[in-house]
Amino acid sequence: MVIKKVGVIGCGLMGHGIVQVAAQAGYSVVAVESDPGALQKGLSRIEKSLAKLAEKAVEKGKSAAAAEADAKATFARIQGTTDKQALKDADLVIEAIVENLEVKNKLFAELDKIVQKSAIFASNTSSFPIGAMGRASGRPDRMVGLHFFNPVQLMKLVEVVRAAETSNEAFAAARAFGESVGKIPVACKDTPGFVVNRLLVPYMSQALLMLERGEATKEDIDAAMQYGCGYPMGPLTLTGYVGLDTTLAILEGWVKSYPNEPAFVIPAILRQKVKEGKLGRKSGEGFYKWDGDKKS
Repeated sequence: MVIKKVGVIGCGLMGHGIVQVAAQAGYSVVAVESDPGALQKGLSRIEKSLAKLAEKAVEKGKSAAAAEADAKATFARIQGTTDKQALKDADLVIEAIVENLEVKNKLFAELDKIVQKSAIFASNTSSFPIGAMGRASGRPDRMVGLHFFNPVQLMKLVEVVRAAETSNEAFAAARAFGESVGKIPVACKDTPGFVVNRLLVPYMSQALLMLERGEATKEDIDAAMQYGCGYPMGPLTLTGYVGLDTTLAILEGWVKSYPNEPAFVIPAILRQKVKEGKLGRKSGEGFYKWDGDKKS
């Protein structure tokens, strides 16, 4: 299957990055947002990101005119809209909306009535079962997971998730798409958290439990993992980047589905912070205070 036109639903933190890398790879991209303000914000972020890339290209010796032309050509391949009907002839539609399974299922059921039957559906979910969304869509054989990482423009990995019903053709096309946008695809079955989050989220949870028990400060926990294990950042800082609400939503979903799995534990301190609206970088405060990407 040849993918030429890509639809991305959601132009927020993850969605705008997926839109950008697809456009940079030469695809015609339709970015769909329900809210016009959110759509404009996402498109503005893409435009600024492309401008920064153009500046870096000039620093490496490319002419300013050529770098600017490339940025404009990439942005021109993006169509922003609030109308899902614009996706009717898309070959691949990637969902990057709120981490709520009921909302995602409803979206895919709606898309089944709009998008051509040959199209592949993909979810950028970090935690929900791909098979469940596939069944809700009415085309489980065309459903895959394409889990990108934040920031999409910089992170090289994409998890390509195959549900039991996913066809060989759909999986191969999704994997090829991941490679075409410059990512390293890793294949995974439809298991909770896939590969990365299945290992990462329990690690973050254990760090929060250590903090909750008063066994070490947040600064020392982060320093231990950063300088002792060579991680780019510690688990408390990482939780702030991911979002405390997102981390909680992942754990709650896992605990509900797998109540006997000892690795899936929800720290009380995490619930309390989310209740207080302290969600990490996105809200300006979590376990640290944030000013953009700077924490204190």
